[in-house]
Amino acid sequence: MRLPRNHPIPWTLVCFLTPVILWLFLLIVLPHIDLLLMSLRREDATGATSWSIANYLLFFKEPIYWLTFVRTAIYSIIVTFLTFVIALPVAFYITKVAAFRFQGFLTMLLLLPFWVSELVRVYGWMILLRESGIVNHFLLRFGILERPVEMLYNDATMVMGLVYTSMLFMVIPLISVLENLDDSLIEAAYDLGGTMWSIVFRIIIPHAVPGIVAGSIVVFMLTLGNYLTPNLLGGKNSLWFTEQIYNQFIASFNWNQGSAFGFLLLVLSSLVVWAGLKLSGQKLSRVMK
Repeated sequence: MRLPRNHPIPWTLVCFLTPVILWLFLLIVLPHIDLLLMSLRREDATGATSWSIANYLLFFKEPIYWLTFVRTAIYSIIVTFLTFVIALPVAFYITKVAAFRFQGFLTMLLLLPFWVSELVRVYGWMILLRESGIVNHFLLRFGILERPVEMLYNDATMVMGLVYTSMLFMVIPLISVLENLDDSLIEAAYDLGGTMWSIVFRIIIPHAVPGIVAGSIVVFMLTLGNYLTPNLLGGKNSLWFTEQIYNQFIASFNWNQGSAFGFLLLVLSSLVVWAGLKLSGQKLSRVMK
């Protein structure tokens, strides 16, 4: 719609939108365009550059790459589901069970671990779970174990760490939507003979779908692109795809191949988010409100 000739230019709106547009273009759009272009470049032995999809074809030729790719996607979905299963009771307790004067305090307790960096939190778990750590110390002291057990560097510990590091991003959207759930609906369901599980699956979860989808999108994408937690808690056997990207960029100095892997990871996350929105019948504009 065209503005009338004498209509003043909304300078306030222009000043507000300009930094946002510049931020989106310079830090998101432009780097991804450069990532795509770099992934399509190929250098031969003489150093000559040509346009090719060879970097993408290598991904499908080497089983280690696409198997790690699939493994990362599957474990990211598992982490997202486990995070939801743990976060839903926590969010429900804070919003519907705890007294109103304690809700802010309980939410603050959830935020406290995230006041320090992810590296510090992951090292905290390593101190707890290592052979000479606190958990093994108490298990030995109470006679549950005869010798220390290595609890690190396996898939279970890696998943636990990923759930822990992404928990807040699922709890907060759930708290936001459950605050709007009318308590009388739950009371009426109990009065009509509804069981706990029927209330959860027929009242609470349907009402919380926007929060579930929003939290799942954030948790999935953070887990998919996580490098630190799988590398430290999973060890050499973690086989996380971000490590393959890191190796191409830093270890091999093959930026073209690393760009192709990074763009494939972007496509994967976009496809999974799109499929999740389609299956849940939600729109991105609604769940991100």
